[in-house]
Amino acid sequence: MAVLGERLTGVAYQLGWTVIRRVPLSWASWAFAKTAGIAWRRQGPGVQVLEANLRRVLSWKYGTDEVDGQELRALSRAALLSYARYWLEVFRLSVTPTERLVSGMRFQGPNEATIFSHLKAGRGVIIALPHMGNFEQAGAWVIAEGAGKFTTVAERLKPESVYESFLRFRQRLGFEVLPLTGGGSPFGTLAQRLRAGGLVCLVSDRDLKESGVEVELFGEKARISAVAALAVHTGAALMPTATWFDGEDWGARIYDEIPVPESGTRAEKVAAMSQQLADRFTEAIAEHPADWHMLQKVFVADLDPARLAAPSARVPAPRNEP
Repeated sequence: MAVLGERLTGVAYQLGWTVIRRVPLSWASWAFAKTAGIAWRRQGPGVQVLEANLRRVLSWKYGTDEVDGQELRALSRAALLSYARYWLEVFRLSVTPTERLVSGMRFQGPNEATIFSHLKAGRGVIIALPHMGNFEQAGAWVIAEGAGKFTTVAERLKPESVYESFLRFRQRLGFEVLPLTGGGSPFGTLAQRLRAGGLVCLVSDRDLKESGVEVELFGEKARISAVAALAVHTGAALMPTATWFDGEDWGARIYDEIPVPESGTRAEKVAAMSQQLADRFTEAIAEHPADWHMLQKVFVADLDPARLAAPSARVPAPRNEP
């Protein structure tokens, strides 16, 4: 049954890329919204995890553990509709004009120019994002605006055909994609790109390899990616970034660089920078909670005991670099 489920998933993704981009946008939007509504009403495991995560957001926002159930349900429905929009746009991104991707981007703050200034000066930049909005569109935007290309890391999804489809999709957009697993540690290649003055973009609000850093997120312990280790190791600029949906357009904010502390051990520096990164994620998600598509467990209280036994902040060592 598991193999059959993977095959059906693979077929569904292939249909998404071949069919959704060819039907009228209004039809596809209706179908995706309808599907999101059905999933929300069924309250399957993914929706339950989403609501557990969003409960923390509301609790932190209002300063109380007593969260209104109706507000939580309304927020989770909005989040699923936002998630459905993400997938719809992903499947249609190859037929979306570049001019539309650029003109529809709405930035807050001045750091849009800061990224390109660093790259022009030959300094590597790490854009660290939470699972918000449409970060694929943001990637297409940064390439169209002159970054040339950037490097990212992709989780190896099941079945393999889904991973291969995503790999081809992102490569066609101009992304250099490294596999998270099954291809050696990506840390060394990322460090090489950054030392050469390149751009690295990483979705970082979840610990995918049990090697992340424990931080406080919305007042609770959580584990996120140890992306700060790259900045400590290479001197690249670590710039938290958030994306969200802004009406029919896209919103984004690039926060100020998180500097490497002048003192402390390597692990202490990574931990301090990771907490600052989590603080920026908390701020961004609280402002746009419906666009946080986190259907996986990130809070320590929700994680499996076996996973918690993995050492936290196991920072990749420089010797992993090829």
